[in-house]
Amino acid sequence: MLIDAHHHLWRIARNDYGWLTPDTGFLYRDYEPSDLKPILDAHGIERAVVIQAAPTLAETHFLLSLSDEHPYLGAVVGWVDFSARNTPEQLDGLSNHPRFRGVRPMIQDIADDGWMLRAELNETFVALTERNLSFDALIQPRHLRSLIELVERHPSLRIAINHCGKPEVRDWRAGDASFNAWQAGMAELARHPNVFCKLSALPTRSAPDWTAATFEAYVDVLMTAFGDARLMWASDWPILERNGRYEDWLRVARRLVPESAHASVFGATAQSFYRIV
Repeated sequence: MLIDAHHHLWRIARNDYGWLTPDTGFLYRDYEPSDLKPILDAHGIERAVVIQAAPTLAETHFLLSLSDEHPYLGAVVGWVDFSARNTPEQLDGLSNHPRFRGVRPMIQDIADDGWMLRAELNETFVALTERNLSFDALIQPRHLRSLIELVERHPSLRIAINHCGKPEVRDWRAGDASFNAWQAGMAELARHPNVFCKLSALPTRSAPDWTAATFEAYVDVLMTAFGDARLMWASDWPILERNGRYEDWLRVARRLVPESAHASVFGATAQSFYRIV
């Protein structure tokens, strides 16, 4: 089963996407299941994981309702207020839905780089672990050290690093300090068997006119660190279209991932992690 492990859907009129304004250009319109399904069908992709794009419970319920109408939405990753006292009860309520699989706080938009380590959030991380729910980590390289500490605190928390940890992609050469720091952080995280990674968003972190060679060193790092059993391909559609086309990113990823790992990276890893049927 081929799976796209990360994409977004939204309706502008819902009015809870603070980051989504007319300045975002072509993204400032509705993106519905009917927009994505033909793209998936064209590439034989049977299931997709829809990820929150607004920090509200209302949007989570909206995505769950879409999954009721469109069975190809095999899993939903939503949002909860990590600091609320009733978050465990919120998770219990959301877990009543058969496709709710976990949550994603929008860490990259939070000013405090150490936010995830705050004491008042600990109960929510414990609640996620106890309910076998996942934590999608929307981080940038500046968050790597905090995420490593979080993993050490919660060694059974199921974590999916979003978008390869969002390195700034450039024509890498030996001695690049930012590349080396990212590589070291990802390797350290991969030492923990509960940590997975999404092979996504490299196009939007790079300059235009990227090719397979642009991403080769980055994919090699991830394959070495996580292996095919903990790495999952994703499109990050429609954000992807800021700097690439769905078919081009899928083609390049297939070229860079060893053929022996295709079944896992392009399907089985996400199917197991998100319990997709």
